[in-house]
Amino acid sequence: MAGQAGASSRELRRVVGASVIGATIEWYDFFLYGIVAGIVFNKLYFPADDPVISILLAYTTFAIGFVARPVGGLIFGHFGDKLGRKSMLIITLMIMGVATVAIGLLPTYAQIGIAAPILLLILRIAQGIGIGGEWGGAVLMAYEYAPENKRGFFASIPQIGLALGLCLASGVTAIVSMLPEEQFMSWGWRVGFIGSIILVFVGMYIRLKVHETPEFEQVKAANKAQAIPFVTMIKEYPRNILLGMGVRYIDGVFFNVFAVFSIVYLANYVKVPRTTALWLVTLAAFVMVFTIPMFGKLSDKWGRPRTYAIGSLLLALVAFPAFWLFSTGSLPLIALGIVVPFGVLYAMCYGPEAALFSDLFDARVRYTGISFVYQFSGIFASGITPIIATYLLARGDGQPWQVAGYVVFAALVSMLSAMAIKAPAPRASDIAQRSSAEAARQPAQ
Repeated sequence: MAGQAGASSRELRRVVGASVIGATIEWYDFFLYGIVAGIVFNKLYFPADDPVISILLAYTTFAIGFVARPVGGLIFGHFGDKLGRKSMLIITLMIMGVATVAIGLLPTYAQIGIAAPILLLILRIAQGIGIGGEWGGAVLMAYEYAPENKRGFFASIPQIGLALGLCLASGVTAIVSMLPEEQFMSWGWRVGFIGSIILVFVGMYIRLKVHETPEFEQVKAANKAQAIPFVTMIKEYPRNILLGMGVRYIDGVFFNVFAVFSIVYLANYVKVPRTTALWLVTLAAFVMVFTIPMFGKLSDKWGRPRTYAIGSLLLALVAFPAFWLFSTGSLPLIALGIVVPFGVLYAMCYGPEAALFSDLFDARVRYTGISFVYQFSGIFASGITPIIATYLLARGDGQPWQVAGYVVFAALVSMLSAMAIKAPAPRASDIAQRSSAEAARQPAQ
């Protein structure tokens, strides 16, 4: 028994490590685009007389990635629930890697005209499809391998991939931003995209060594795999789907306001050097590496809906003070306004989120369920947030208070949604036991 436990423990560590590294690569690729969109793509791929229009066009392609994510979530969720989690993660990593490197090699509008933004859009869609299938599989590998009383903690560890990916993306961009502006705009920004090919090879090597999750194997053994998991999900879990999307609202809004939009706001309106703004976001992301698992572990004690609801309330309370700190122009106060809300308080929601969503569905439809909830809601929660924030900022003549109000609204919606969530869905082991019991009773009938 001891040997089995040790082997199980080693396998869990291997699976969690593979999930973290793969998620880091995927989020790095995805966020690198978001960071560069408002400072490079608006000029090189969407030139316009009005700089606000250029930024909005660049952010529109950023949003398209979020529109594509539910497509990826449904495709890979479907086959992940029918064929297994591991194989889908190999495919998504390849899609994401190829698309990102291709963006780094893409000629500009000045070089190939209208073909440049069209190709950029296609590659962004490919990124969205890749990350749409990646997230669900990565967190499920950790969630379904973990002991039941530690699922919040272990499922939060792949969530660190978001923080590490953002840290890498903003850090790399900050480093190449130190180049003279002409060199940065001509070739410097491309380094981060092309260099991701190294990370893809490392992630692929590690992922090929992990095995399928025990819970999915139980579903297969019980012959409970669904012909069309999406239909089963819609029929059996409509309430959980709606509540999950409501919970997701503040995650997408807060992240994109503080990690993406804040860089443009600080650089263009507060006149903070772009490199400085990027380093502040990098610092907040680094802090999140530690706070995400901390709150994931806390959710195993407090309960995931309760932890998330409290986190949402705190994000509502901090929105206006954070933007006031930004508006002071004082670097220490701006750092405080980014690192504490984003690096600490945001993690109280994002840390427990993977296990919270996984609790909403049983293993027959879990890959499809969590991917749909996370990615479909991401269209309005994440994808259009920079566009909304840019519009609200322009509407407020450069004053950020309407943006802060939007953050508060999203936080309250998520808080109420989390409070309405009930007990978790049944585990695959429960389904297998019921199936075995039914089979045992069959001869007597």
